[in-house]
Amino acid sequence: MSVERHIAGMLQQIARQQDVVEIAPQGSTPKAAALAHVAEQYGYTYGMAYRTGFKNSLVQVRMYRDPQPGARVREAATITAHPQAGNGGTVPGLEQSSLKPLPEAVAAVAVLKDLITFDVMAQYIADRSQKVKGYLACAVLTVILLIDRSPVEAVASGGAVALLFTVAFKVGASRRGKIAQRLTDAGFLAVRDEQGGQRFLRPGQQLLGHTNPFAA
Repeated sequence: MSVERHIAGMLQQIARQQDVVEIAPQGSTPKAAALAHVAEQYGYTYGMAYRTGFKNSLVQVRMYRDPQPGARVREAATITAHPQAGNGGTVPGLEQSSLKPLPEAVAAVAVLKDLITFDVMAQYIADRSQKVKGYLACAVLTVILLIDRSPVEAVASGGAVALLFTVAFKVGASRRGKIAQRLTDAGFLAVRDEQGGQRFLRPGQQLLGHTNPFAA
């Protein structure tokens, strides 16, 4: 899908003043972050992100309409400054006909990228049960290999897979920890959702309701 179609599709949702706007550029977190930044200029705020679609090829971002007065002021100013957005005109924060952020928007888009990445990685960060399943699978693999290989080869193969699991778990947790620190440094607050997962919210923002992330 072209850049223009991505932008036009999102702005059509915004024009209908939907409570929720869905953004799903194929497989690209930077693109999703750039579009989320545009949505923020029209009075929306970041809600959540996750992977979906065939082989999890889509990064799905959910933006919620921000009810705060400042958001309406921001929306009105954006509409005035970019009357042809979505029809070939300029788009707030992005270069013409591109999803590359302008210099003044780079920092804001980077924060959104961190928020999206942090939420998406939650699908792949192993909890205790996932680790047990992973290492159990390694043990089963070793037993299967014992059928037609020597014990040394079977144990070596199972151990190699277990080592890969261990490295993947540690690398994922380390990367997510660095993102969490950047979000904390940017002023976001760490909270726990109903499932016990960690999320980051702006000051004054609440965990998501059905249509309003600011509702208690």
